[in-house]
Amino acid sequence: MLTLTSLAVVGDAVLLPFYPQYFASRFGVNDASLVGNYLAAMCLVVMLALPAWAALARRVALLRLLPVTQLAAALLCLCSAFSNSMAVFWLASLSMVACKASYLLIYPLLMSQTPRQQHGSLIGLLSVIVHFGGIGGALLGGALLGLLPPGDIFLLMALADLLQMALCLWLRWHPHVSSAVAEAEQEQAASPQAAGAALWRLGLLMLLFYCSAYLVRGFFALYWQQQSGIDNSLLAAAVFALPAAMALLGLWHARRRSQRGLTATAGLRHLWWLGAAGLLLQAQPWLPLLLLGRCLFGWALFQLTVWLDLQLFRHSSPARYARDYSRISLCQNLGVLLSSSAAGVLVAGHGLLAPFVAAALGLLLCWLLSPVLLREPAPALSQGVCP
Repeated sequence: MLTLTSLAVVGDAVLLPFYPQYFASRFGVNDASLVGNYLAAMCLVVMLALPAWAALARRVALLRLLPVTQLAAALLCLCSAFSNSMAVFWLASLSMVACKASYLLIYPLLMSQTPRQQHGSLIGLLSVIVHFGGIGGALLGGALLGLLPPGDIFLLMALADLLQMALCLWLRWHPHVSSAVAEAEQEQAASPQAAGAALWRLGLLMLLFYCSAYLVRGFFALYWQQQSGIDNSLLAAAVFALPAAMALLGLWHARRRSQRGLTATAGLRHLWWLGAAGLLLQAQPWLPLLLLGRCLFGWALFQLTVWLDLQLFRHSSPARYARDYSRISLCQNLGVLLSSSAAGVLVAGHGLLAPFVAAALGLLLCWLLSPVLLREPAPALSQGVCP
């Protein structure tokens, strides 16, 4: 399951930092607002598709569903690779994203198979996989953009989908894995209870957090190339992926604290400030400060993401993980959607620095609202996911 998640993340991240350059080289489009709208449309598709897949997964076993959606995603990747018009590309690539949204159901399934006391460790590990999938995808995308025609990148994404389909089929035919998955799915389908008010308050906080955290993502590679004066996609991808390295450091730090029997007692409120400071440092023209800010932002982003996900599973139960996760994911993706649209508008109207300032203000607003929305202090986490 973790290998399947890794393949999905790497395949999806190949073009993520480079859509402005992709649209410019493939279609001759340099409109920042259009790129922002495309990223927003991707988030909207995921936001609408995931609840539908979650509902279907209550009737069809997940390991039967995923090979079909992965094959469809691979075919739509091929359509995206050979499309010559913007309209056809949007239709094919967004349909591909809708199919890929089904992969997200692996997350609540893994959590339902894991004892509650190990949730923090698993969330941290999955977060690192996501971050390092971002590293691998971004570095691969940066290298490929300099070597291959833009459309060929979608051919490699199709190959990744086919590999995931093969892995799903293997998992389905493996007796031990398939029986464990079937038991978890039966437990998830056992309760029709709806999420409580606490879950929706958490969803509102996540919406604001994801909107702020992802505001700088779409145009960061372009911003780095402008600030550094280095027109190298691979180097831009490496700097873009610095938060992933900080996530690995955070996971190592958490494991060390856990082995020494230490818990997080200081809370997380200072991390909102640390993330905001990291964003503002990235808006500075001096490259060492920019890199330092990237690292501080990555450290805070990892810790806060793990903690917020823990709150989700604290307010839910294994029988409702898939349903509650799909609802919280709606809030997360709405935040990313808003950030994508806002980023395009901010860059078009105020330049590449504006998203960093707006994102910092958003994190400070999260700091103000988190005690009100959660209505309880953050508990000490024995897994040590917080510094």
